[in-house]
Amino acid sequence: MAKKDFYEVLGVSKTATADELKKAYRKLAMKYHPDRNPDDKEAEEKFKEAAEAYEVLSDEQKRAQYDKFGHAGMGGAGGFSGGSMNMEDIFSQFGDIFGEGSPFGSFFGGGRRSERGVGQRGSNLRVKVKLDLEEIANGTNKKIKVKKHIVCDSCHGTGAKDGNSYQTCQTCHGQGTVRKVAQTFLGQMATTQVCPTCQGEGKIITAKCVKCRGEGRVYGEEVISIDIPAGVSEGIQLSMNGKGNAGLRGGRAGDLIINISEIPHPELRRDGMDVIHELYLNFADAALGTSAEVPTISGKVKIKVPRGTQSGKLFRLQGKGIPNLNGYGRGDEIVEVQIFTPTDMTSEEEALLEKLRNSANFNPSEVKEKKGHGFFNFFK
Repeated sequence: MAKKDFYEVLGVSKTATADELKKAYRKLAMKYHPDRNPDDKEAEEKFKEAAEAYEVLSDEQKRAQYDKFGHAGMGGAGGFSGGSMNMEDIFSQFGDIFGEGSPFGSFFGGGRRSERGVGQRGSNLRVKVKLDLEEIANGTNKKIKVKKHIVCDSCHGTGAKDGNSYQTCQTCHGQGTVRKVAQTFLGQMATTQVCPTCQGEGKIITAKCVKCRGEGRVYGEEVISIDIPAGVSEGIQLSMNGKGNAGLRGGRAGDLIINISEIPHPELRRDGMDVIHELYLNFADAALGTSAEVPTISGKVKIKVPRGTQSGKLFRLQGKGIPNLNGYGRGDEIVEVQIFTPTDMTSEEEALLEKLRNSANFNPSEVKEKKGHGFFNFFK
């Protein structure tokens, strides 16, 4: 099934402000929150759908990318952006959408421990991936080695020496949350907030992991497989959710931002979805006609050059260009003829050209009169 438009999901216009987006998401999150709709799979999916839409549209860079390229700009089925969001991601990333002290804040936690207080989210990483024209036209998979913070394999991200190196938090008594009673114009209102002592974990580390010194992460490297869709272009950014630096003590990992860079082709020049090749012909071939072999993204092909071909003549090879990133059609290859004029000639070659210099068929002004229209129109 095709994904719904993110603006349609939130029920806002494409010019919606940040406040309008937040208000729309808050309304949907309240309506479809799992705590209000227990064992309702449809409500859970709508809750995730709204969170994914808000994740993209509330981020200026991601929103600009989405506005330009649609879902394909988010990486589509390649595992980019919100496609891999789970309920813990949503609670940790958007759990504070209602603000501290709000009577609705407890819905983001409900009967479960608040996940937004667990650890600290890792930072995003940026990498540059260079692609040649063939990879851009067909899409590709790149495996890259990234140096970054990874989860500690000794404590598995907990930051503790072992399973016994904890004690129950005395502030929240292991709940990870504390209740506060506030006086509002509606009367007393009880709210649930993340415990400020254990940051929502419900326990305190008594002995830190020796390898990571309590951080739950170490500096290392990871090989990441990136599926890049066909039709990307120079400067476009793709995002892989959760592939950035690991978070502190089990915190959510950051994202990996992939910047696309195009490697220039030796014979083809890109122009949007089209590619252009300059075909140089000598004067005799252009005048008498010939067949010529031209490069394309998928290999060489032969084209027929009719006699009398003028410099600047364009031949169009349909479907030999770059596919649209959103999957709507494909560009063409434009072959532009350039007549090669020699600068070094033998005496015999000069003598042959001297014989032709004053021939009527070699005189542009006489050709213009024969054709009955302007010189520039003739060559156009």
